[in-house]
Amino acid sequence: PTISSHRAAHLPEFLTQVQVSQLLSFCDQHKPSGCRNYAILLLMLRLGLRACEVLRLSLDDINWPQGNIQIHGKGQKSRVLPLTHEVGQSIATYLKIARPHCPDRQVFVGSRAPYRALNNVSDISSIVRRALMTAGLTPQHKGAHLLRYTAATETLRCGATLFEVSDLLGHCSIDTTALYTKIDITRLEELAMP
Repeated sequence: PTISSHRAAHLPEFLTQVQVSQLLSFCDQHKPSGCRNYAILLLMLRLGLRACEVLRLSLDDINWPQGNIQIHGKGQKSRVLPLTHEVGQSIATYLKIARPHCPDRQVFVGSRAPYRALNNVSDISSIVRRALMTAGLTPQHKGAHLLRYTAATETLRCGATLFEVSDLLGHCSIDTTALYTKIDITRLEELAMP
């Protein structure tokens, strides 16, 4: 007989603030690849981007004067997110100092010649996995989605509503975002009966 499984029955895994600091501190920003990886990790940790959204990010999607960034998500849907100073600074540093000359309009480019835009989601997942290993972090799930879960968890912890988190992540349904309520123990304790 089959074992019944319920949708979103698992708890999402995420990194703590200390682990996030540790992860970012191990990016060697003196190397072009480290500078690129730092910007990629920040996009995922602060804005909750999917790996495919990082890949699709084009130079034309960044509106520097208005301080926002257009994200092209799943199903041809797009959303505009604020470009925080920290994220904007990391992208600008990468573009000015570390990004090799490349005819492609995508922001992130491979670090070996011939220089071409990163074009596979596994490229982003490999960057995340290597960064976790370098930082000595050993979460059960080591893919790019771990950083998306971390962004959602941190946003909720800072007092954002589920609707705000849903907008940040580009979810179509609030039910998808509701998964993150299970890890907000402080708020759940307020609802628990004595």
